Amino acid sequence: MTPQRQLVLDAVRQLGHATPEQVCSRVQATAPAVNITTVYRTLDLLEELGVVRHAHLGHGAPTYSEHQHRHVHLVCHHCGRVDEAPTELLSDVASRTLADLGFHLDATHVALSGTCVDCAHDDEDSADGAPEQDDTAPQEGAEGDR
Repeated sequence: MTPQRQLVLDAVRQLGHATPEQVCSRVQATAPAVNITTVYRTLDLLEELGVVRHAHLGHGAPTYSEHQHRHVHLVCHHCGRVDEAPTELLSDVASRTLADLGFHLDATHVALSGTCVDCAHDDEDSADGAPEQDDTAPQEGAEGDR
């Protein structure tokens, strides 16, 4: 393996989940001459070799991790937080898609979006602190105003 490729692989390992841009920044800390094109090509090659894998966690660039780093990604669409859950979480879905559709689900390549526990808690706090609306007061545009 070339020194540049090794630097890219090392960056992926150190970062856990990383976009190509994050990998490039890490690599350039020790090898400033390595450019983003080299990083993309190296990530593609490492994925073809089965050393790394990528996942799409929403909009934007994919994130890369070591191939054996297997889990489902839980992405909060409020704050962007990414949590990990065991792939067994989707066992029933994988079994059903296989039985019903003949489709083999790769749960390690899945990102589920929703609301993380902190944002859900913040939403509950906001709703609890909101002033109650007086339902007896006439509403603008109500039938009685016509």
